[in-house]
Amino acid sequence: MRSLHDGRRPVPSARRGHRGVTRGLALDLGSSRTRVWVPGHGVLADADVRDGSGTEPGHASPVRRGRIVDPESCGRLLGRIADTALGTDRTGSVIVVSHPVLAGARHRAEAAELIAALGSTTVIALDSARAAAACAGPRTGGPLLVVDIGAGLTEATVLVDGQVRDARQAETGLDDLDPAQPPTAVVRTVLDMVMEMWKQDRHGAVLGALRKGPLLAGGGAARPDITNRIAVRLGVPVRLTDDPATAVVRGAGLVLSSVLRQAGAAPALTGRTG
Repeated sequence: MRSLHDGRRPVPSARRGHRGVTRGLALDLGSSRTRVWVPGHGVLADADVRDGSGTEPGHASPVRRGRIVDPESCGRLLGRIADTALGTDRTGSVIVVSHPVLAGARHRAEAAELIAALGSTTVIALDSARAAAACAGPRTGGPLLVVDIGAGLTEATVLVDGQVRDARQAETGLDDLDPAQPPTAVVRTVLDMVMEMWKQDRHGAVLGALRKGPLLAGGGAARPDITNRIAVRLGVPVRLTDDPATAVVRGAGLVLSSVLRQAGAAPALTGRTG
């Protein structure tokens, strides 16, 4: 399990000037899916993050456990996505890409290089916790606990006034569960991360966030057998984002829409799409 106390800090948004941007897309590079959000269209059909069609046996995912393990395949995938959403000339476009809160330096560097190769005018990096929180809608200030349960990673992050106060990451996710067994491993992982943050919290942020109820995102948040167990074990009600599997990319889409509105180029933000 990784945490902010390992010396890894959350990555601030990296951006270049927004002047002249007129179009763009938002990306969520996951371990099982790459999700894409395009202004005016919403979330496009999920692209399986495998080389080629994604249906051929023997092709491994280029992103595993929050790390890019096959940059070449990932680059081809991103190229196809950009060609479809933006065309071959990406001048005047902006790309918002989400990353795990505790993404390692290698993943960040490889993702930045692959995105830069697409030729976008503006690139913005956004951590998954703040993306999910943005998707959940405006909230009052104070602490918020975001739990993101994905295919290969589970993350718990405490946000205070929109900034990362603490975070934990475990390489346990939905892919590790036995369909015939209760989701004990994921639930235990979430509880352990929350309890560790609580023990090290000197400012009451975790307790305040728990009183509000944790915000659950990711594919795991769509499973009542997981969310109900977390609520019972924590002893607090949990809150779910709308369509939790796409919450991160839709939150990144909100950031993208804000940038495009500032440039005077954004259409109205669409709601849920399939």
